[in-house]
Amino acid sequence: MSRQVTALLLTLAVAAVVAIPAPVAAQPATGAEGPPRTAWGAPDLGGIWDFRTLIPLERPSAFEGRDTVTEEEAAVFEQRTLQSLDRDIRSSNPAADIEGAYNNFWWDWGSELTDNRTSLIIDPPDGKIPALVPDAVRLEGTRPFSERPVRTRLMIGSPLHGPEDLGLSERCLLGFSSGPPILPSAYNNNLQLFQTPDHVVLLTEVIHEARVVPLDGRPHLSSDVQQWLGDSRGRWEGDTLVVETTNYTDKTGSFNTLTTAWGSGEDLHLIERFSRVDADTLLYEFTIDDPKTFTRSFTGAIPMKATDSPIYEYACHEGNYAGEGMLRGARAVERASEGTTQSGSR
Repeated sequence: MSRQVTALLLTLAVAAVVAIPAPVAAQPATGAEGPPRTAWGAPDLGGIWDFRTLIPLERPSAFEGRDTVTEEEAAVFEQRTLQSLDRDIRSSNPAADIEGAYNNFWWDWGSELTDNRTSLIIDPPDGKIPALVPDAVRLEGTRPFSERPVRTRLMIGSPLHGPEDLGLSERCLLGFSSGPPILPSAYNNNLQLFQTPDHVVLLTEVIHEARVVPLDGRPHLSSDVQQWLGDSRGRWEGDTLVVETTNYTDKTGSFNTLTTAWGSGEDLHLIERFSRVDADTLLYEFTIDDPKTFTRSFTGAIPMKATDSPIYEYACHEGNYAGEGMLRGARAVERASEGTTQSGSR
């Protein structure tokens, strides 16, 4: 991922966070027949699911106290949000225009305020991320930061002494939408779900991350085995697939958006629920439980839509060419800064 793309993602992320509303969870499919079944009788959740949506993570102040909005309000919101994200609108600032290098064609945030919901967060009822406990860490990738590990997905404007100072998605370690938990972002918002009688595989298109989830009741790995995607175990609660994950590495946050990381992954207990609402909708719900970071747990819900589109390879930056370019750019900026300082001191 080039530095220009990183800067553009940041611009889009800021616009999206300001604009995006939260969902009220739909109810799983009910009725005598229930959801479709696999050959071995489990609910059939398999397929490719598109989780693009203009629903914001947190509820905007304009929609305070409201889970949903009217069709008319949703239409206005969608128009304004898409306008703010349009990269085909050229800037009068040449540097800013170059930083926003890619045209709008390449971006795919979605086009709808799905179900007219006003935030992805459905609990707490105000649709907001809960307050932090005292001394909990909140790292913003938009501010200078010289400590390690860098837990944000993107890191803008901080000293780049080495590759460890780049964001996790810039190093192609974790995607900016793949989570865990899964969150809508700039493009490639697709999940492919595979099932067998004793395993489920969750494959996210960004950075082609595959989580293999056992369903056979085995215990979690020892707590000293920490992994980027954690250690997942699944079970069925009625027709809902429940996946619990622990053992995350401390090199990622307990919760991440594109440019912000809260806490440390080693303290996270993540609960995800997958329910087939109807033939075209998979309801994905996640609960973040980390008492060392947040004053309470919180839950989000994302309606995923069935799609016939294939999952494409997401090669990220093969050979780390982009990483090398970013570090060369950092050295060039330092040299230019040194020249300016020396010139100004004469």
